[in-house]
Amino acid sequence: MQEEMLTLPFDHRGTITEKLYGIKGRAPTPEETAAVKELKQIVYDGFKLALQQGVPKEKTGILVDEQFGLEILRDAKKNGITITQTVEKSGQEEFQFDYPDWKKHIQDVMPNYAKVLVRLNAEGDSALNERQLKRLKELGNFLRSIGVGYLFELIVAATPAQLQSVGGAKERFDSEVRPKLMVKGIKMIQDHGIDPAIWKLEGVDKKEDAEALVRQVRAEGRTAGIITLGRGENKDKVREWLKVGAKIPGVIGFAVGRTVFWDAIKGFKEKTLSREQAVEMVARNYKEFVDLWEGEKNG
Repeated sequence: MQEEMLTLPFDHRGTITEKLYGIKGRAPTPEETAAVKELKQIVYDGFKLALQQGVPKEKTGILVDEQFGLEILRDAKKNGITITQTVEKSGQEEFQFDYPDWKKHIQDVMPNYAKVLVRLNAEGDSALNERQLKRLKELGNFLRSIGVGYLFELIVAATPAQLQSVGGAKERFDSEVRPKLMVKGIKMIQDHGIDPAIWKLEGVDKKEDAEALVRQVRAEGRTAGIITLGRGENKDKVREWLKVGAKIPGVIGFAVGRTVFWDAIKGFKEKTLSREQAVEMVARNYKEFVDLWEGEKNG
C-alpha cells in the first residue's frame, strides 16, 4: 500500500453517459462509446499534465473503468502510474460484478488495486447486505490469491427511518448519523472476513469521527488506510473534508473525481472549451487538491 494515495477517479460510466449524452436503459452506440472514451482521455491527459507540473507521481494514481478506459489503464501501468480498476457494474443499488467472467478481466489488467463501490447500511436490509457480503468476500479471497490490493468504497445512504430521525435533513444525517453507521458498516464487513487494503470513504466534518473510522479500519492490528472521496461535492466542501483528514494518521489521501473533471469534460462536450483548455482545467483542479492536501499534511 502506498503511504499516501492522492487518486484521480474517473470510473464514472452511468453519470457521464446519462448526464452528458442522455443514454438511459440502453448500451451506448459505437460513436457514443468513442466520444466517452475521448472525455476520459482528456481527464487522463490532465492527470499527466499535473505530473509534469510537479505533482509527485509516487503519491498519486488513477481509478478508471475498463469499459471506456482499458487503453488508459494499460498506458498508465506501462508508465509506472498506480492504477485501480473498477470491478462493480455501474449504477446498481446492489453490488454486482461488472462482467460474468470478472476474474479474467482483473487478471488481464493486473492492476495495483481492484475497487468496488458498495451501498451498505448496517441497519438496513439484512438480506441485501448478506448477498453483497458473500460476493465481496469471494472477491477479496481472489484478489489475495493473485496479489492485487482490495480497495473498498463504502457508501452509506440513509434509510427512511434514519432520515426521519433528523427531520428529513440530509446535512444533519451526514453530520450526525452517517459517521457512526460507517463505523458499524466497516465492522460488519470485517466480521465477514473482508479486509481491504484501502477504504474509500465519504468525508466527515469532525476530527473525532475521522479518528473513529481509522480506529475501526485498523482494529485488531490491521494496517488499512482511508482515502476520502469527493462525492461530486463543491470544492469548498471537499476542501473541508480534506483538511480534516490530512491531520489524522491513517487517512492516507483522497479520491476526488467529478469535482476535478466535470466542468472540464462538460465544457469540451458543449464546445465552450477547447481540448487543450479542458486538459489544463483538469490538471489545475487536481493539482489544487494535491497542494491543499500536502500543505495541510505537512503544515
